[in-house]
Amino acid sequence: MTRLRRALLFMPGDDRRKIEKGIAAQPDSVIMDLEDGVALNRKAEARVVIAAALTELDFGSVERVVRINPIGSGLEADDLTIALPARPEAIMLPKAESAEQIDWLHRQTDLPLLLMIETAKGLINLKEIAAVPGVAALCFGADDYTASVGGARTRDRDSANLLYARSAIAAYAAAFDLQAIDTPFVNLQNEAWLRDETRAIVELGYSGKLAIHPKQIAPILEAFCPSPEEVERARRLVQAHEEHQAKGAGAFAFEGRMVDMPVIRAAHNVLARAGINH
Repeated sequence: MTRLRRALLFMPGDDRRKIEKGIAAQPDSVIMDLEDGVALNRKAEARVVIAAALTELDFGSVERVVRINPIGSGLEADDLTIALPARPEAIMLPKAESAEQIDWLHRQTDLPLLLMIETAKGLINLKEIAAVPGVAALCFGADDYTASVGGARTRDRDSANLLYARSAIAAYAAAFDLQAIDTPFVNLQNEAWLRDETRAIVELGYSGKLAIHPKQIAPILEAFCPSPEEVERARRLVQAHEEHQAKGAGAFAFEGRMVDMPVIRAAHNVLARAGINH
């Protein structure tokens, strides 16, 4: 069963106290950051803090992820040298732009790779990037992407200028059986808009969303978790499909509506978001 990655929380790698707070928020994953969340003159210290956190802290069911620095930065090799022996559960790569980069990283580790797609080059190379062994998720980084295309991002609420990139990432993730994880919502004061944005990306096909503060975790998880009524209906729909398949039937009527395979796949997606393996 694929690991659930609905809410993934960034925490600066040079601050153990914040890492502990991140774990306490109970996201699906804590991403201990060595890239943008850490000043250049604190990278070495952050590596030590992360290695200690990985070996000393009780993460429980929270996935342990380390975001290294971009390939070509001159920092990524040292990041991996310190982080990998401490046994994280996944590696996040920022600014993924080519299959060659991902192939190099896969040769360094067999851990699942979460790739940040946050440049125009990364977006147009999605087909090749997604096909590299070891890739588990494609993650959208809206701020860097917008800068790379010379655009402007609406800070409070995302506008249509991100729809193409979001849709492309969702489509390629689905085509290669990967998870699609959305960009962080940067307005920490507006929970209602966070919920709206998360519901919208669920409808677009995303399986998770990045977060930058512990208080964002609960709203994100709630938006991704289907209601008990939705889960029960999906269960009944899948069961009815299995019964009709056993009889050799294709499309069938369910609660007054005709049902075919796209509807069944949608029901399976509902169960997957609820953490139910069917």
